[in-house]
Amino acid sequence: MNSIRLAPLERDDREQFILDNQEAFNYGALEEFGMRDDHLEEDGQIISRETIEKSIDSGIAYRIMDGDKKVGGAVIRIDGTRGYLDLLFTSPKVHSKGIGYAAWCGIERLHPEVEVWETVTPYFETRNIHFYVNRCGFHIVEYFNEYHKDPNEQKESGEGMQDSMDGMFRFEKRMK
Repeated sequence: MNSIRLAPLERDDREQFILDNQEAFNYGALEEFGMRDDHLEEDGQIISRETIEKSIDSGIAYRIMDGDKKVGGAVIRIDGTRGYLDLLFTSPKVHSKGIGYAAWCGIERLHPEVEVWETVTPYFETRNIHFYVNRCGFHIVEYFNEYHKDPNEQKESGEGMQDSMDGMFRFEKRMK
């Protein structure tokens, strides 16, 4: 995996980054639920364009490159010694080849100031849960559902959007 590197997202690649991200997330849901999926945010998408755009606009976006080939992407945010992994995806064509793990290790190397990383993933994304816990060393610290709401989600989006975090695991990885 020596050829895996992170490249800053270029402005003219933003649209393809969004489409690639949606393809990767849709693939995971299709794998789990088939055509009966009811977890869509918008127009048949597991993750909406608006969600991805907000993430890119408020964070640091990277393309995961394998040589000169775009094979995924990531968006992170850094707040002092706390880091947030907003998005991490690889093309379904390159799953199970160590690319996501190599990219994650690259993110950690780029940001040694981070003491605690945090991310979330839906309960049905078993590949993601395995990846974060068993490969990357994250720990599940919270499960948001109808009985345990994310207090930050309610504050940020108001009562009408509360369900957007239902069924989500929150993970942390302590670095130091």
